[in-house]
Amino acid sequence: MMRGVAYMVIAIALLSTMDAMAKWLAMGDVPVIQILALRSLIIIPLLLIVFQYRGRLSELKPKNNLPHLYRGLIGFVAPLAFFLGIKSIPLTDAVVVFFSSIFIITLLSIIFLGEKVGLHRWASIIVGFIGVLIVAGPKGGGQLYGYLLVLLGSTSYAILFVSGRYLSATESVASLVFSYNLSVGVVSLVLLPFFWQTSTNSQYVLVVVLALFAVSGHYFMTMAFATAEASLIAPFEYTAVLWAIALDLIVWQTIPSATTGMGAIVIIASGLYIAHRERVRQLSIQHAIS
Repeated sequence: MMRGVAYMVIAIALLSTMDAMAKWLAMGDVPVIQILALRSLIIIPLLLIVFQYRGRLSELKPKNNLPHLYRGLIGFVAPLAFFLGIKSIPLTDAVVVFFSSIFIITLLSIIFLGEKVGLHRWASIIVGFIGVLIVAGPKGGGQLYGYLLVLLGSTSYAILFVSGRYLSATESVASLVFSYNLSVGVVSLVLLPFFWQTSTNSQYVLVVVLALFAVSGHYFMTMAFATAEASLIAPFEYTAVLWAIALDLIVWQTIPSATTGMGAIVIIASGLYIAHRERVRQLSIQHAIS
C-alpha cells in the first residue's frame, strides 16, 4: 500500500519537473509543436523497445483503429494547449486550473458513460469551477488567454480520459497509451515544418530529458495504480501543487498570489470530495451486489 503511495509521489515529481522544463523551453522561444515532435520521437521508440523486450509487442496494436485516431486527434490538444498556456502564466496557476479536469470528467461521464451523479457531486462541480474563476480572475498572476489555454488542455485531457475508459472495454491499456502518443507524434511531425526553429544544444538535451521524465512519470503512475487502490493514491496527485510552487519559486522567483491559494483550496477540496463520493458510490454498488 505504501509502495503505491511512494510510486505516485515519484510520478508527480517527475511529471511536474517535466512541465517546468516545457515552460522553460517555451519561454526560450522553442515552438511547442517542436517540443511535442521531438518528445514523440523519443517516447514512441522507447515504448516499442520496452514492449518488444517484454514479448508483449502485440498489446500495442489496436483492435479498432478509427476510435483510436479520433481519440488521438482530440488528445493532441491537451499537451499543446497546456504547454502554450504555461508560457504566459505561473506554473502553479496552470497546475491548479488543470485540476478542473476532474469536474469535466464527471460531466462527460454523465453524458457519454451514463453515470449517475447526485446532488453532492453536482455541488462540488459548481464549487470547483468557482475555484477556477478565482485563480483566473483579474488578480491572477498571468494573462487571461494563458488560463483559457490551460482550461482547453484540461478539457481535452478529460475527453481523453473518458474515451479511454469507454474503449478499455475492448482495447488494451497499452494500445491506448501507444496510439495516443503515436497520434501526438504524427500530428506534430506533420506541422513541424511550419514551426521548426534551430535550437541550442542545451535545449535539445532538455527536450530529451523532458521525454525521459514523461515516460518515467507515466511508468511510476501506472505502477502506483497497479499496487494500491485508486482511492488511496489519487489524492497524492495534488502534491503537484507543492512541486509547482517550489519550481516557480526556485526557477522563476514567483510566489503564488493569494487568489491562487484560495482557488487551489476550493478546487482541491471539491476534487477530493468528488473522489470521496465516487468511493461511496462504488461501495454501495458492491454492497448491493453482495
